[in-house]
Amino acid sequence: MDERLTKSDWIDHGLQTLANRGPGALKIGAMAAELNVSRGSFYWHFRDIADFRSQLLESWKDWTTQRIIRELEADHDDPDRLKSLLSRAFAGEPKTDRSIRSLDKALRAWAIDDDNVAAVVASVDADRMAYISKLLEETGVESQKSAHRAAFLYWAYLGQPIVMDAGLSSSTAAAIDDICDLFMK
Repeated sequence: MDERLTKSDWIDHGLQTLANRGPGALKIGAMAAELNVSRGSFYWHFRDIADFRSQLLESWKDWTTQRIIRELEADHDDPDRLKSLLSRAFAGEPKTDRSIRSLDKALRAWAIDDDNVAAVVASVDADRMAYISKLLEETGVESQKSAHRAAFLYWAYLGQPIVMDAGLSSSTAAAIDDICDLFMK
């Protein structure tokens, strides 16, 4: 690989490393060797490993939450944004969904032992549930009910990856429609 890696190259590699091998693999020397560059390439972009990890967490938050919200909000006139979000969550594109799920799983495991990571994960959880609640309110669900329903939908999203039967690991469009009807009443 070229000696002139960008900050994004390092972050992307860090996210992939985290998803595949966990936070213990986020070592400067090992990542530099995997990228076939010197450690100096790392220090060109980051003050230290703590700075890298902080930026890695922000990138994860943006990629798995804020980007999706921005994409859905770009079509703010679409009355089916909740359905679009649920389709992405429960019947999503396998490769993209697996990447997001692997990262979420790795971050949640890391958060058990690191209070800073736990705070970022809690912030992502709050942002995601608030957005689901907002979408429910836009369909006419009362504020208090929308918060409870959003939490329930989010819990389902978090639990879906641990279902062992592959036939139950995603939902059909008809099932998503039915779920939307159930939660939007």
